[in-house]
Amino acid sequence: MNKPFHVHIVDADRASRGALCAYFEAHGLTVTPMESATELLRRLHRNRPDLVIMDSTLPGMSGTQACQRLRAEGDRVPVILLSERNEEIDRVLGLEMGADDLLGKPCSQRELLARVHAVLRRSIVPPGLPMLAMAPVPIGTLQFDIASRCLVQGGQLHVLSTVEYAVLAELVANPGVAVSRERLLAASHSRAEGLLLRAVDVAVMRLRKRVEPDPAQPRYLQTIRGHGYMFVPAAPIDGAALPIQRSRRSTPTGVAASPSMNSV
Repeated sequence: MNKPFHVHIVDADRASRGALCAYFEAHGLTVTPMESATELLRRLHRNRPDLVIMDSTLPGMSGTQACQRLRAEGDRVPVILLSERNEEIDRVLGLEMGADDLLGKPCSQRELLARVHAVLRRSIVPPGLPMLAMAPVPIGTLQFDIASRCLVQGGQLHVLSTVEYAVLAELVANPGVAVSRERLLAASHSRAEGLLLRAVDVAVMRLRKRVEPDPAQPRYLQTIRGHGYMFVPAAPIDGAALPIQRSRRSTPTGVAASPSMNSV
């Protein structure tokens, strides 16, 4: 049985929030209610939703500002904004701030549910990311559980940030393949314009600290000089013909890697 989608509903109006929660739960969704954007940002990574529905004019930090902050940090969680200001300029502003959809208030619960399902259909497999049904991938002594966005070791879960998850997912979906930094940037950020490729390098450095026995001499996440990175598993995955690794610092056959293999 498929796990129900999890939605965060962020609205300062208790009555409105409660009504939406009851309606969505009656239609098979798991719902977490919140009353402020600050609460959302604090709890987002500890209780990861599939989608966020948020009032654009919350007191304190507005929903629009929270959406802008999420996108600036590289978080691609789908967001639907609800706005009492339904002028064209307000709708455009919300979408430019990174919202996936925007609906005027008051709105039909039935229409909002339809919008939720439409956004979820588009976001289940974002461009460049593997299917969530992909089996856990061994990386040394860890398991990368793609469905839960975690690294698992000895029964302990290590939750990855959204950017770390997206970069690692793109790499492990293409074992033995040199993946460009540009492709990794597109996979890990909803809007790559104006972002530096260095953001990918930083994510890889953080991942190496998590998965490599010696991050200074990476074995699994190798640098491909002048291009990007490659995931080199300890054993072939699904029969893939991978380069033979003679040592932790060896270079995959036919691929130019950085001399030390630890430069980002």
